[in-house]
Amino acid sequence: MDALCVGRLDHEDGDTIVLPEQVLIVKATGRGSYTRTTPDRFGFPRLRRGRVEQHFGYVTGDLVRATVPSGKWAGTWAGRISVRARGQHSLTTPAGRFNVSYWNLRLVQRGDGYGYSTRREPVPSPSPKIG
Repeated sequence: MDALCVGRLDHEDGDTIVLPEQVLIVKATGRGSYTRTTPDRFGFPRLRRGRVEQHFGYVTGDLVRATVPSGKWAGTWAGRISVRARGQHSLTTPAGRFNVSYWNLRLVQRGDGYGYSTRREPVPSPSPKIG
């Protein structure tokens, strides 16, 4: 839209402004935690975290499709996961967060630290002509 403010349009030559129907929304989501200890409320180390960040082929932030066969969350879901060493990864979807086994996951996109979505752009109403 900034380019519209710079140049001149010559309507006699057929120059028109084409606005997109959808726009890409990119949000920084991070890549998990790099810290190797968990501090207590006073700041002293309480736990030592493992050095392995990949569990069962998945890393925190990966976009996956989960096919849950039974239970409260039965169905097909897509979202971002947080990995756990036991294999019960936490899947975050627009409907909520739940645990799912790595057996039921399929990788859609590797996590690159960003979340992607699209949004429909509102169509601007024509301005009334003056004079």
